[in-house]
Amino acid sequence: MIELGVNIDHVATLRQARRTYEPDPLWAAVEAELGGADGITVHLREDRRHINDRDVQLLRQAVQCKLNLEMSLAEGIVEIAIQTRPDQATIVPERREEVTTEGGIDLLREPDRIAAVVKRLKSAGIFVSAFIDPEEKQIETAAAQGFDAIELHTGEYANARGPQIAKQLERLARAAEKTSRLGLRLHGGHGLNYRNVAPIAALPRMKELNIGHAIISRALFVGLRDAVREMKWIVEGGGL
Repeated sequence: MIELGVNIDHVATLRQARRTYEPDPLWAAVEAELGGADGITVHLREDRRHINDRDVQLLRQAVQCKLNLEMSLAEGIVEIAIQTRPDQATIVPERREEVTTEGGIDLLREPDRIAAVVKRLKSAGIFVSAFIDPEEKQIETAAAQGFDAIELHTGEYANARGPQIAKQLERLARAAEKTSRLGLRLHGGHGLNYRNVAPIAALPRMKELNIGHAIISRALFVGLRDAVREMKWIVEGGGL
């Protein structure tokens, strides 16, 4: 069965729009769990534009399912991860000027630094995943650097139109097969929604999907608990 990780960053984004205390991401995590979420995902950015240190601490104490911390290689963030000990850490690229994460991290840049961070996180008992583009060399490098899992960046698939949809899906299928062959756990995420998620969930050996924007958007109309239930139903093969 595929695990559904619900990214609640956008709840914190709404809070920060007014620089107030609500909506609290902790409430969102509780509602998502009640809706059937298998994991709660948050990205602690260096600029703290949405999720902040307090959120991570409280979520670590309260979340009953998997807590997945998306993070950069910045030393301060690595230290917070080691101290907080989320169940999973997902290494992602980060640029201050981007609205959201754009593309996977390039594991071929600073390979020694990346391998060292992976080793430190794993030594703290944290399961470590790499958010990468579906490219063979990146997958091979992830395996060599000691990652436990790969989260394939599905953004190009999500943005594709017409014949490009099948092309991008095939690219992801090849990457998924390579990932499994190397013994890494297969995850996917970025740009997935209620209409395009089913083919990604159907990829052989897919174990986890992390979805945020679509679920939080749907929650505005049906509530977060039901929005998670609906996505869970589709991911498990129930259809729209």
